[in-house]
Amino acid sequence: MFNKGNMSKMLKQAQAMQSKMADVQEELNDIIIEESTSDLFTVKLNGKMDILDVQLSDDSMEEEKDVLEDIILSTMNKALRKAQDESQSRMNAVTGNMLGGLNLPGM
Repeated sequence: MFNKGNMSKMLKQAQAMQSKMADVQEELNDIIIEESTSDLFTVKLNGKMDILDVQLSDDSMEEEKDVLEDIILSTMNKALRKAQDESQSRMNAVTGNMLGGLNLPGM
């Protein structure tokens, strides 16, 4: 049979989790991830994967175009992975891994 008490309790838990997830989303704005490769290229992004800053050193201009492109691509990917991992870790802490390790960008 349907138990109204359990349903009410589940709804309250879901609302509390939703509130905590919203708090984590706000926290992700304040998390800064910085990644650098060979001191030639540096990128900073927040936990929501918004790019905040990109810097090329003066020495990077001496590199060949394809080498510099590879450095930028590699550095950006590393930074994005770190941001995704941090976001996922914080969401799992709130949900108790109830999302089953779903990879939800920005979550």
